[in-house]
Amino acid sequence: MKTYLVTGGAGFIGANFVKYMLSKNGSGVSLVVLDKLTYAGNLKTLETELTDIKFIRGDICDAKLVSEVFTNYGIDFVVNFAAESHVDRSIENPQLFLQTNILGTQNLLDCAMKSWMIDQMYKKDVRFLQVSTDEVYGSLGDVGYFSEKTPLNPRSPYAASKSSADLFVQAYVETYQFPALITRCSNNYGPYHFPEKLIPLIIKNILEGKQLPVYGDGTNVRDWLYVEDHCKAIDVVLHNGRVGEVYNVGGHNERKNVEIVKITIDHIKNLMENNPEYHRVLKTELSNINYDLIKFVKDRKGHDKRYAVDPTKITTELSWYPETKFEDGIVKTIKWYLENQKWVEDVVSRDYQDYYNKMYLW
Repeated sequence: MKTYLVTGGAGFIGANFVKYMLSKNGSGVSLVVLDKLTYAGNLKTLETELTDIKFIRGDICDAKLVSEVFTNYGIDFVVNFAAESHVDRSIENPQLFLQTNILGTQNLLDCAMKSWMIDQMYKKDVRFLQVSTDEVYGSLGDVGYFSEKTPLNPRSPYAASKSSADLFVQAYVETYQFPALITRCSNNYGPYHFPEKLIPLIIKNILEGKQLPVYGDGTNVRDWLYVEDHCKAIDVVLHNGRVGEVYNVGGHNERKNVEIVKITIDHIKNLMENNPEYHRVLKTELSNINYDLIKFVKDRKGHDKRYAVDPTKITTELSWYPETKFEDGIVKTIKWYLENQKWVEDVVSRDYQDYYNKMYLW
């Protein structure tokens, strides 16, 4: 049985990956989850999985702790989700992103290399996968796509920190022949997403009858990938990808931000009208759910116009493709939030409210 170290495994994508791996492999997989449990890491997300995994609360920057994890659990695979990930927060506090995303990744690389190296040779069947983002490529115009050969051109402190982490991974591959790979994904959506990101934030505000903040004129474009499809991509790259390679993971679901907001409004209203049981989560009148809730706010600094990745490489080499159409995934996502409001209430703290007021109320 192989043992996986999943860092940031109590966050959005990390927790979905843990759930996916257990669902796919059952008792045939050993998972060690390391998470600092900051504002976006929520142990309740893994509540039903805690008996099937080993959970350790800790920081990937803690060299002593990470080394002990490798020694005590015989780690074979590392999947590094641990990162500060919200662009707005990186603009407010860039240094925090350098600490976690760059120094934390380098510490993981170093601890893994020391653990896996025996007599100048790496153990067989060990791999390190760095989960990155399409934001490292910068901004696109109206046409074209990011490929794995697109030069890195980060335009926010968050993207710069992730680019730096990627370069460290590639440097370890070249300098130490370290067995690592990188995936770069487009915007994820789905269950267990912390409500500072667009879709869960909009769902939460619609249910409360609050205004829906949209940056600028709302025409910024993102490519949306259902989180379970992303987890499947990570799994296949980790096991079958070529060491040292980068694989772009995209959903072929480009949408303008304001279009996402309108689609979410339409689906929530439709679900409410056809399913009276959902009314219990409404904190406003159904008649208040309409496009008038949309409020365009001051644009984010350095706001990239468009992201879109070309996933041809992962499709051609590894036969992965996004299985979930956006029209289906967004309905599944909205239903999950309607049916799991207790989870939302538990993760939304006073710190979140202060942050929300600072970023979106002008």
